[in-house]
Amino acid sequence: MSDDDVRTVRAGRRTVRVHRTGKVLFPAEGDAKEYTKGDLADYYRSAAPLMLPHLRGRPLMLERHPDGLGGPRFMQKNTPESYPEWITRVEVTKEGGTVCHTVCEDAPTLLYLADQAAVTLHRWLSRVGSLERPDRMVFDLDPAGDDFEAVREAASLLGDLLGELNLPSGLMTTGSRGLHVVVPLNGHHDFDEVRAFARDVADTLAGAHPDRLTTAARKKERGDRLYLDIGRNAYAQTAVAPLTVRVRPGAPVATPIAWSQLDDPALHARRWTIADAVAQARSDPWDGVMGRGRALGPARRRLDALRAA
Repeated sequence: MSDDDVRTVRAGRRTVRVHRTGKVLFPAEGDAKEYTKGDLADYYRSAAPLMLPHLRGRPLMLERHPDGLGGPRFMQKNTPESYPEWITRVEVTKEGGTVCHTVCEDAPTLLYLADQAAVTLHRWLSRVGSLERPDRMVFDLDPAGDDFEAVREAASLLGDLLGELNLPSGLMTTGSRGLHVVVPLNGHHDFDEVRAFARDVADTLAGAHPDRLTTAARKKERGDRLYLDIGRNAYAQTAVAPLTVRVRPGAPVATPIAWSQLDDPALHARRWTIADAVAQARSDPWDGVMGRGRALGPARRRLDALRAA
């Protein structure tokens, strides 16, 4: 490898070497621009101040694509011994053993992961020290095809229902096909309780709109209906992190948006890319919502009353 294909990047108190910076990870395709590994590292460096609050303390699953779009994909949970000692790890119990997950606490770690072609970061919904008790609840709005109008409608309906339950929420494009609705929790409920609540919310919504929405896990049972997926709400499950890059043409980014942006005709799941996602995030679309985690007790009572009516 030539020295001119290695770039030394300063991040905080450390320097990180990014290798093969000219390697094309996202080839030009149609209207989609070409982006290199160097571009990926530049993006994560600029996104770090906005992204790290959503990553700190959370075990990660890394989606690595050393050869970029179209090449082999590696889903990495265990942290290799070759990773620098200054990168935080957490040992997590699993059936039959443990997994040593990477935890991204700082900008140098984020840059090192970019050097490892960890394009997409999937985060736990709970934090180290309280891994059994999530502080996020996620609804994944998954359309049958690439029909964003169905996603827009479902998000509006879900947002209204969460509002009735007095649960604040944030909206995020996935960078793929749908939207995530993210609800901040106070971390006092275990995954079983959170998942049961999310399932009842989804069932309530699907029951009110059975022609458009479904909670059927099997694809063949969904037809053309949008799937209200609550499966991320479980121990050791992950969801794409806010501001992470997705492995699709044009390097789209999972981007937080304001609820008022849901009506924007230009909105779609891949609306923002590594070229403009940071600017969108700097507008503070979640407006502090994620700092105010709620208990589910009052919301459960309101939901039960709605379901009994």
